[in-house]
Amino acid sequence: MQPPAIPADWPNRAASRHILSAPHLWHVQVLGQGPDLLLIHGAGGATHSWRHMISSLTSRFRVISVDLPGQGFTVLGARDRCGLEAMSRDLSELITGQGWDPVAVVGHSAGAAIALRLAELHPLRAVVGLNAALGEFDGIAGWLFPAMAKLLAATPFVAQVFSGIFATRAKTEKLITSTGSRLDPAGLAQYLTLLRRAEHVDATLAMMAQWRLGELLARLPEMTTPCLFITASNDRAVPPETSQRAAARMAAADWQDIPGYGHLLHEEAAERVTPLILAFLTRVGAV
Repeated sequence: MQPPAIPADWPNRAASRHILSAPHLWHVQVLGQGPDLLLIHGAGGATHSWRHMISSLTSRFRVISVDLPGQGFTVLGARDRCGLEAMSRDLSELITGQGWDPVAVVGHSAGAAIALRLAELHPLRAVVGLNAALGEFDGIAGWLFPAMAKLLAATPFVAQVFSGIFATRAKTEKLITSTGSRLDPAGLAQYLTLLRRAEHVDATLAMMAQWRLGELLARLPEMTTPCLFITASNDRAVPPETSQRAAARMAAADWQDIPGYGHLLHEEAAERVTPLILAFLTRVGAV
């Protein structure tokens, strides 16, 4: 299992390393000193998504960011382990094997669901969800969308075709804008790099096909780990009300909305998001 080459201009590349923890070869970045803080990106993302937050977070924490299986620069070791439960358990094994001891986990979008599952597997002091993808599809979409994702994921060469179609700057920008976000040229270039990697696209489709949230959502009222959900009012991928409803069902969860940004809130407005995270983690004793 060979690690892929990481572009020379990839954010925080000097902190990158690959760690074999069965069944995957994980790409991780570790920066700073202090209590461990784990960062988990959303579907289709990678470690680059935290680039604007790292300097503020590393002033208080040892920050550990990971690429999910097959995405970014992590090598997928088993294609049937891209669902919520499998990825959470594989990530838990990585954490334990490396002797990491995260006091809190910050997750974006689907990464927030993984963060909540990790809170059941590890004694965390806090979870932060950014535009957390914690809703099931309603009605016909409940079976149609997962079925379409499963079909795409099982179709030979679909990832290569997808990469060929969308791996242009104009289409990458259109894809990002459709989420309600606007990124700087460097951010768009990093997503273009990911879209040009057929392995990344394939793993993202596999994640969509295997994603099931029902059991986790049913357990939300039982969760006692303090949580903060931060949303963006212009998020076109996951409505803010999704986090609002989740927080209302939990014993120790708060919800805060930031107007004017989209699904990639933490990439657009790190200066708005990071102080909220640090204040919350201080309040719950995670710092």
